[in-house]
Amino acid sequence: MTLTSFGPANRIARSAETHPLTWRLRDDAEPVWLDEYQAKNGYAAARKAFADMATDDIVQTVKDAGLKGRGGAGFPTGVKWGLMPKDESMNIRYLLCNADEMEPNTWKDRMLMEQLPHLLIEGMLISARALKTYRGYIFLRGEYVTAAKHLNRAVEEAKAAGLLGKNILGSGFDFELFVHTGAGRYICGEETALINSLEGRRANPRSKPPFPAAVGVWGKPTCVNNVETLCNVPAIIGNGIDWYKSLAREGSEDHGTKLMGFSGKVKNPGLWELPFGITARELFEDYAGGMRDGFKLKCWQPGGAGTGFLLPEHLDAQMYAGGIGKVGTRMGTGLAMAVDDSVNMVSLLRNMEEFFARESCGFCTPCRDGLPWSVKLLRALENGEGQVGDIETLLGLVGFLGPGKTFCAHAPGAVEPLGSAIKYFRPEFEAGIAHKSAAVPPLARPIVVGA
Repeated sequence: MTLTSFGPANRIARSAETHPLTWRLRDDAEPVWLDEYQAKNGYAAARKAFADMATDDIVQTVKDAGLKGRGGAGFPTGVKWGLMPKDESMNIRYLLCNADEMEPNTWKDRMLMEQLPHLLIEGMLISARALKTYRGYIFLRGEYVTAAKHLNRAVEEAKAAGLLGKNILGSGFDFELFVHTGAGRYICGEETALINSLEGRRANPRSKPPFPAAVGVWGKPTCVNNVETLCNVPAIIGNGIDWYKSLAREGSEDHGTKLMGFSGKVKNPGLWELPFGITARELFEDYAGGMRDGFKLKCWQPGGAGTGFLLPEHLDAQMYAGGIGKVGTRMGTGLAMAVDDSVNMVSLLRNMEEFFARESCGFCTPCRDGLPWSVKLLRALENGEGQVGDIETLLGLVGFLGPGKTFCAHAPGAVEPLGSAIKYFRPEFEAGIAHKSAAVPPLARPIVVGA
């Protein structure tokens, strides 16, 4: 899989005006270290933020620009920043970068950290200044060994240049930054589970409220942002609100650009920085090149394994949260997966649900018991040993594990693709029932939530 931000046959030119995240990338995919990064206007936005802007002005600028979280949830970043306490006496506070990129089919943050580590550091430096946090952590997926190596080197370069540590840029502001590699759990992508893991605890999500902005790492105010989210901050501060809003396509309610991609049996799998509002068809056909010869698109997921399946006729949807929402699922991480016509949906879903069941923290009953139950039923259908009523039971689990029914969003994300697969490809599930009958046995009737 190529980690690239180029368009088809490298026809799309990248510039600071149109590609704020990726214009500094090298053609040879080598990291952009400090000297080269500064030669490409790196840390200019940080110098502006420190010299010319009050901390509240930085927060308001990010809020007015409409930056939203790029990890999948899409919560407005400036609003999240605004939740941090104003009380100056609370001088111990933390900024966490969520780099636990464990969503299957998602690798966008990896590209940024491996090739543009200083962009993330500059984004965190500006954010720390705005939030008055004196210490930051990059909580990194442990398998990202190269990213850890490059980030640690970049941190040392920034320290030596006076861009991290004490009295940064002569401002009197201190900020220390550490790279923390996790042990490899999907659930650490949930911000409070990440905080627990950073503290050395079991990675279980916490009850909210209180939210991390009030009680986070070691009981202190904490802000958690995704890698790509933080990497947007320098361009917003450097170029302004109106410019940032102008990047998206007409009709998009989200602003700026987004790292989007396509994997699967497409001709040109990869990753590109594109404006919000581009259609999925453009992404699929013009950038990913469509399906390889001999394969036909059966369905696709718009943004990771935790998003629902869509059909080829949904490709005209615009790639932003509301646009994908109109066709029945979520934008997620924006990295799509093409499923070809040789794939059996029951087998695909069994594989997905095995992953989600294994990655459950086990804290709440619906997730702990419901996901393994779905795997058991799917495995039976896959082997042609399903029973009448199994599909209804699976649909019952989709409802029972849906939004608001579990302690965190892990289970709702896990069952969303299951529900959509049954909706669009039910005959493939029915084919796994060994002895079909019109009657549904009482014990196999659907679960009725709230009954």
